Amino acid sequence: MNPRRQKRLMAVSAIFLVLGGAIGLMLYALSQNIDLFYTPSEIIEGKAGQIPDVGQRLRIGGMVVPGTVKRDQETLAVSFDLVDIGPAVTVSYQGILPDLFREGQGIVATGVLTTNNHIDAHEVLAKHDEEYMPPELAEKMKGIKHVKPEQANYGKIEVGK
Repeated sequence: MNPRRQKRLMAVSAIFLVLGGAIGLMLYALSQNIDLFYTPSEIIEGKAGQIPDVGQRLRIGGMVVPGTVKRDQETLAVSFDLVDIGPAVTVSYQGILPDLFREGQGIVATGVLTTNNHIDAHEVLAKHDEEYMPPELAEKMKGIKHVKPEQANYGKIEVGK
């Protein structure tokens, strides 16, 4: 192989090596910031055959079980149970809860799974409308199939008559 071809081969190999390393580092960084969404049933029974690992960051959505909200009188710590249609999961949170948070309300919490049925949350969001829930949760809780707006048959509105 002549020296000119050898230099080109080394340059192309170096570019692919650097590009592969950069892509690998980006994928590793992104994997550290992914929060998967689970319902309480999916945390206990698994989602697509996989149960989340203890220590995994995740988001959980469900309804606050009435009578389970426990507030610490000395601190801002609060714990409550979340449920969809199956077993309940306990969520602990340290901080001020949203104004719309209440028993029987749908919420989404972001946190870390500490045991197979307990989550330490660092963010709690309350839904502003009791009727709305994520399509996946609605299908599980009420049997409602979510239809995208462009697929819905609303009929035509006639203007000018």
